[in-house]
Amino acid sequence: MSRQDGDRRIDWAEEHMPILDQLIREGQAHKPLKGERVGIALHLEAKTARLALALRDLGAEVAIAGSNPLSTQDAVAEALAGRGVHVYARHGATPEEYFGYLDKVLSHRPTLLVDDGGDLVTRLHLERPQLLADLRGGAEETTTGLVRLRAMHLAGELKVPMIAVNDAKMKHLFDNRFGTGQSVVEAIMHATNLTIAGRNALVVGFGQCGKGVAQRLRGLGARVGVVDIDPVKMNEAWLDGYDVGTMDELAPRADIVVTVTGAIRVVRREHLERMRDGVLLANAGHFDVEIDKQALRALATGVETAREGVERFRLADGRRLYLLAEGRLVNLAAGDGHPVEIMDLSFAVQALALLHLAANRLTPGVHPYPDELDARVASLSLAARGIGLERETDEQQRYRGTWREGTQ
Repeated sequence: MSRQDGDRRIDWAEEHMPILDQLIREGQAHKPLKGERVGIALHLEAKTARLALALRDLGAEVAIAGSNPLSTQDAVAEALAGRGVHVYARHGATPEEYFGYLDKVLSHRPTLLVDDGGDLVTRLHLERPQLLADLRGGAEETTTGLVRLRAMHLAGELKVPMIAVNDAKMKHLFDNRFGTGQSVVEAIMHATNLTIAGRNALVVGFGQCGKGVAQRLRGLGARVGVVDIDPVKMNEAWLDGYDVGTMDELAPRADIVVTVTGAIRVVRREHLERMRDGVLLANAGHFDVEIDKQALRALATGVETAREGVERFRLADGRRLYLLAEGRLVNLAAGDGHPVEIMDLSFAVQALALLHLAANRLTPGVHPYPDELDARVASLSLAARGIGLERETDEQQRYRGTWREGTQ
């Protein structure tokens, strides 16, 4: 794709992100981020470009790197660089290039951060601690990233305030469930050109992301099984009507396996050895560690590219196991990521987090997302779609505030 294609993609995203547009209109005159330097590590595609441009329009100097070597869309990166944003990313970056791009973002001495998975924050602490004094704080949008940040905080190593954007209701209830559900299944279909209906699908991990994936797979006609280590979530999956069990029980029956845990090696050698011929292996967790790629290569007598983004691993007994997107985030490495309207919600949450950090001095540590900002995004979303909201009457407010009234 050319830069012109990248511009078109950004323009399309802009047309369908009314909440960010409203925030820009509100801040256009006084530029609330004037003087701030924002460093970003996110999946660099059109919706992310729109966030970067919104922060620029609110007054910030913006530098951005990709948060995944395979999710960067080069045409979008080129178009974004032509619009006044410092861009350091390319599709297919080597590990050395990937971390080098993060270092280039940090070389701008950011005062605010937007991170996805925690790599930018940990790089700052481990490699550039001298820059910590400039930093007012940041926002982390993933479950995986928050696990890392909370571990840093417990160890006494987190030196800056970080807002837990992933915990915002207007993020995880919609982005994680509806965004991940649609984009993961869409990417699998695009990468393979195979049917979902009639297949046995296994979703490993039943958090909000896993719930969305399971729901969409079942909606397309798959028979869906669920594995989780949390007994509460397993009860929920069972009462939702999914097959539930262990990996040993369900993995050998699966035609499609999607990992959504944030953990390491949830699909291991003992599972791969018993999987069906033709199984599709996809990861929707943050890093490429959920499917044991080393074990998969050790079992294979040959590895070939079956389609773009699909590797065929031939085993000695003739079975073929297919790994999608190198085991990286399938919805971004083999697709366009979450729907535009969903990311409008998530990136409005991000933008308001940065505005909050710019206006307030927070102590180092992981901070909850403020409820009033969550409510504001929700209200802006309804207004943008022309949806009315019922209001509580004075009588109802009084009733809710008393304990004396009950059965009449």
